[in-house]
Amino acid sequence: MNACGVAIESIALPTGLTLERRAEGLVLAGDEKRYGKPLYVDFVGGKAGHRRRFGGGRGQLVARACGLAKGVTPSVIDATAGLGRDSFVLAGLGASVLLVERVPAIAALLADGLLRAANDADTAEVAARMRLMPGDAVAELGALVSRVGFDPQVVHLDPMFPHREKSALVKKEMRVFRELAGDDDDAPRLLEAALDVASHRVVVKRPRKAPPIEGPSVAHTLEGKTSRYDIYVHRSLRPRRGGQEA
Repeated sequence: MNACGVAIESIALPTGLTLERRAEGLVLAGDEKRYGKPLYVDFVGGKAGHRRRFGGGRGQLVARACGLAKGVTPSVIDATAGLGRDSFVLAGLGASVLLVERVPAIAALLADGLLRAANDADTAEVAARMRLMPGDAVAELGALVSRVGFDPQVVHLDPMFPHREKSALVKKEMRVFRELAGDDDDAPRLLEAALDVASHRVVVKRPRKAPPIEGPSVAHTLEGKTSRYDIYVHRSLRPRRGGQEA
């Protein structure tokens, strides 16, 4: 049983992939030649720990896209949470984050990683700002928000897209995600669901040269070296007295 109350043994996986408990935590493992090293969520050490200490604060692209600025720390739904990397960055900068993940195996990894982060003195405060809700954001985002009483000002999306990074590690990691979730052919419906629940903005991470998701016009974009954020705005995030957002 994991932290979400789901028996690990009951999670269906493609042939060749297994969920295993190892010294580092719950891992998703398979043939390393095909899938690369086992996947697990580590918010305490590794890249997440380094980024928490030295990542660039609110100047990071994801933070700027989600509207974190001086006096402004919005509540965020990460509706395609994946391994929680962006969620952890946002929570580390003070945002309350609701993580929604529809792939049971990935949600199990997240639950395990969050539990370990909550039990570590260096990350407990950050983990306390993160709440995981397994579920399909396309079909039930509004219902999930109502169920947990979360008030989302921003919804962050990172739907699957054919990545072209040269790193073999990235390619193999994406291969695991594709076998578990398939391509996100329902991205337009996901964007629609996000726009319905976000009070202020929706931000969509895309490869830098990829077309925007089919649907409403993008208000503006933020570009990095390999990716960009398309930003859809209902209304501006502004600081107001008392440190709360308008």
